[in-house]
Amino acid sequence: MLLLFGGFCLSWGGFIVRSFETSNAWEILLLRTFFFFLWISTFLFLIYKKDAVKTIKKSGLPALLGGFVMSFSFIAFVFAMMNTSVANVVFIISTQTMFLAIFGYFYLKEKVSLIGFISIVLAMSGITIMIGDSIYSGTLFGNLIALTIPISFSILVMIIRKHSNLDLVPAIWYASIFSFIYAIAMVESFNFTTHDIFMGFLLGVPQLGFGFICITIGSRTTRSVTIGLLMLTETIFAPVWVWLFLNEIPPFSVFIGGSIIILAIILKSFDKKLINTV
Repeated sequence: MLLLFGGFCLSWGGFIVRSFETSNAWEILLLRTFFFFLWISTFLFLIYKKDAVKTIKKSGLPALLGGFVMSFSFIAFVFAMMNTSVANVVFIISTQTMFLAIFGYFYLKEKVSLIGFISIVLAMSGITIMIGDSIYSGTLFGNLIALTIPISFSILVMIIRKHSNLDLVPAIWYASIFSFIYAIAMVESFNFTTHDIFMGFLLGVPQLGFGFICITIGSRTTRSVTIGLLMLTETIFAPVWVWLFLNEIPPFSVFIGGSIIILAIILKSFDKKLINTV
């Protein structure tokens, strides 16, 4: 239930980004990460209480490095949503399971099964179809930026698995700080409307904050085989919200590529060598 709710929360990201009055991606990122930083800081102190600072310090360089890598996915999410269709972004994000297998093979020397290999080929084929079409539709930049999200997440998981003796939840806290610093450095104006501040809150707390926490907690007691399938709620619902409320209909090639990616994820769920992402 937590994983389903987490995916449901994350699925609203594209619609909320589209609902901002400002069209400046750095301003949206600033508001999103500011509220997410407040939320994740509160969560850390509620969970760890007086040991919160000690836990952050103990996580050390691995958490700092993981947060630095993950911060790029926060930036990529906003820019991708503003430069290509929501369907493109969420379908590409859903390939993180495949990137985990690829990085696990090179970084952790984990073997890739036949099912895993076929799933990777299928997923990459789906991405190729969407990116190939984006060259003609003018959304190539958004699609390429979107690839940063599953890649960054997969690198973070590799760091977590390599340092399994450490509590690396603070890595997400560091990610919020890094992305907030980037946004402050790049933003041109701090004059936000009340509407955009509220949208920033929705992006930072209910969408990203609740989504991350529910997925983190839910993954601890859910079989790896099931996690990827339950997380498809984000992939399925995100295009629905912008279609219902904003009448955004992506090209037919996106549905073809996305269907191939979903097929790859379902096939990967039968692979006994799935990586546990927490």
